[in-house]
Amino acid sequence: MNITFRQLQVFVEVAKTGNMTRAAEALHLTPPAVSMQIKEIEAQVGLALFDRAGRAVALSTAGEYFLVHAKKLLAALKEADDAMARLKRVERGRLTIGLVSTAKYFVPHLLARFHDEHPGVEVKLKLATNREQLVALMSAGEADLAIMGRPPRELAMRAEPFAPHPLAFVAPAGHPLLGAPQAPPEVLVRYPLIAREPGSGTRAAMERFFAEHRVSPTIAMELESSETIKQAVIAGLGLAFLSLHTVGLELKHGLLAQLDIEGTPVVRTWNVVHVGARVLSPAAEAFRYFLIEKGEAFLGGRAGLLYPKAAATPAAEA
Repeated sequence: MNITFRQLQVFVEVAKTGNMTRAAEALHLTPPAVSMQIKEIEAQVGLALFDRAGRAVALSTAGEYFLVHAKKLLAALKEADDAMARLKRVERGRLTIGLVSTAKYFVPHLLARFHDEHPGVEVKLKLATNREQLVALMSAGEADLAIMGRPPRELAMRAEPFAPHPLAFVAPAGHPLLGAPQAPPEVLVRYPLIAREPGSGTRAAMERFFAEHRVSPTIAMELESSETIKQAVIAGLGLAFLSLHTVGLELKHGLLAQLDIEGTPVVRTWNVVHVGARVLSPAAEAFRYFLIEKGEAFLGGRAGLLYPKAAATPAAEA
């Protein structure tokens, strides 16, 4: 059915007054306009919604059922309108955001855009080394929202995806694998791998990739910092599996190169997470809505500029 919310308002008003003329007066419309709207709704529904007796009208059985759904739809619209009005009135407040270290490469840019719309909101960032630390931060109530990859299963959290998160293997400039298009994952066993520590989302995604392809890599080092891993790869100490959001500048300037390995990039999702039982403050609700509405377009634009190979089917979260 192609029925507008305005038509639903007309229908509900006619059902309430039982008279086309009085409904027209309440809605500031002409009686012929009201009558035309009702006829269009009935044509869409394929049933008579009113029994007519002169100028008076009464709901038919179909009309009584339709009225229930019309009121629900109008109520949902009002809730949406109220929510948007609350967000527009967010002028000040405090917001604490927890994030995994990988997210630090793009969250400040998103916050800058958010601050343009809500300059009175004071934002505090709490950086966790890995996913486990961030889950602990959330469980202790030390962050209003968290930005992370894999949603936590150990707590009653509400997680909403807002943008894709591509990960891939990178190598130093001039590495021999750079000349191998669509190389199978098995070729990676020939080279040392520098990996994130167990407990990080990046490490979990890498292990899942190797398990799916039945490959056992040689892990030469485990480091807790993507920055340190990047420098180690640039120095020629090994290959690495990293978020493409963390290596944008290095790829752009030729310090690192993305390997063309079959099955990559692995595309996960970024989620905005909060404790389900807690009511979000207006500032937190505004930022949550901002991420869901604009996060994908923002990160997609950056990925399109810096990561031309980052187009793959999203991988299932563990």
